[in-house]
Amino acid sequence: MYFSPENARRIDFIRNQIETWRIDDLISEDEYSCLLASLIESVSTVANTAGVYGAFLKHWDPRALKRLSFQRVNSNPAEHRPIHAQNFKIEDIIANVECDVLYLDPPYTQNQYGTQYHLLETLIKNDSPSISAITGSRPTSPMRSDWSKDIRKHILFDRVVATTKAKYVLFSYSPDGFMSKSYIEAVLKRYGDPETFECRKLPLRKYTNSKSKENGDHFEYLFFVEKKSPSRVLYTSPLNYIGSKTRMLPFLKEHFPKRISKFIDAFGGGFNVGINSNAEVIVYNDYNYLVTGLMESFRSNDTFQYVQFVRRQIKKFALEKENSKNYLKARDYYNSLNDQKRDPRLLYSIIMYGFNQQIRFNGDHDFNNPVGQRWFNEKVLEKLISFSRVAKDKNILFRSVDYHDLLDDAEPGSFVYMDPPYRLTTGAYNDGKRGFKGWDVITESQLFEFAEKLHARSVKFMLSYVQGHKGKVNAELNEWLTRNNFRIIEHSQTQGIGRREVVIVNYA
Repeated sequence: MYFSPENARRIDFIRNQIETWRIDDLISEDEYSCLLASLIESVSTVANTAGVYGAFLKHWDPRALKRLSFQRVNSNPAEHRPIHAQNFKIEDIIANVECDVLYLDPPYTQNQYGTQYHLLETLIKNDSPSISAITGSRPTSPMRSDWSKDIRKHILFDRVVATTKAKYVLFSYSPDGFMSKSYIEAVLKRYGDPETFECRKLPLRKYTNSKSKENGDHFEYLFFVEKKSPSRVLYTSPLNYIGSKTRMLPFLKEHFPKRISKFIDAFGGGFNVGINSNAEVIVYNDYNYLVTGLMESFRSNDTFQYVQFVRRQIKKFALEKENSKNYLKARDYYNSLNDQKRDPRLLYSIIMYGFNQQIRFNGDHDFNNPVGQRWFNEKVLEKLISFSRVAKDKNILFRSVDYHDLLDDAEPGSFVYMDPPYRLTTGAYNDGKRGFKGWDVITESQLFEFAEKLHARSVKFMLSYVQGHKGKVNAELNEWLTRNNFRIIEHSQTQGIGRREVVIVNYA
């Protein structure tokens, strides 16, 4: 009941006549397209639908019983700028499209446009497809879009904004859509200049019918941002690691050597520094094999399935902030598993609801961080998606050895970044009671020896360390610096209250 029998016959006749003229070369390609456009406009005036073709009305609407009139579409013969139309998935081509402005207006919810407009698709293709269900829908699998799927849309949005060559990005979206305003903002501010970011509400009239009523204001968001140059884009770890150098990343990158063939992140931790290197090979290393497993899981697992797994664990254990009972149930379950069965994705799910989302183990390597006030929110989701994409794109080798064992990996052209535990400060990872190595004056001297060996091999290194803390001065560090004449790079962000952090390099 999409069309009355009489109108259906007229539509068939017109469509077949247009095709015959084309086959007989009686019309040009432009005339063929113009006639098809006119047909689409014409049938829309007598369609027995509520607006789209996902389903027909059960009773004949008066307008559907009117006789079809073939109406010519309005056209303007004036000269226009060149228009290039493409028929691909935007995520597959955007990286190669030269443009100044990218405007995105994707589906907001799970509604697939293939099913909403299947009849018009058949009208244009004229292919007599097999149909199914009471709605007579054509096979829509080739037309199905991941932009209409929760989480997959998040992944695609990150990828498109990250890879477009456009200088400006405009994005229309609805508050009823899968992606939250905070997620969209986080993505646009990662790849764009935060100072140029804007979000405006555009009032719209909401569609209503006899069974629905308009409740409150209806609007859409319009987002805008000016993109950064790729060299200024920084990626942050989905793990909240103590001692993270997130805020110092621009400063650290500025002082990296110009050319690096291999970047070795000797004390990888949350991997905030190494992931932002553009070296041909990146080596991530952390002595804590559980942390290395976590970092590698972001690269080795499909991101969509990763997020789905985390969501299932949150639902399974009813995890929520400050809910100690359910949190301990999940933590105890993880700790009851042997090493082979401890899924890093499960550990990550639990970490998200722990105190400050920190990583803390006891002497038996059981996770023992208490419950916290944080949760797996939209900003964490954005970090997970963007970090995972870059981790998959780059050539990363994951290691879990004592940093001394990395010496053979370091050859001229390599660059070693070291961010070890700080002897003058104490964290959950260096108090010597967590089943992993602690950090004291002996291990510190061994670190100095390792740096000297790198220097002797003409391998450039950068060391982040503490020179003074709460009135204490690291005399051993100062003596080592004087003896080797290594350079200290000052930066205001490394100076806290009663604390002086330094960045040490062995190159000019």
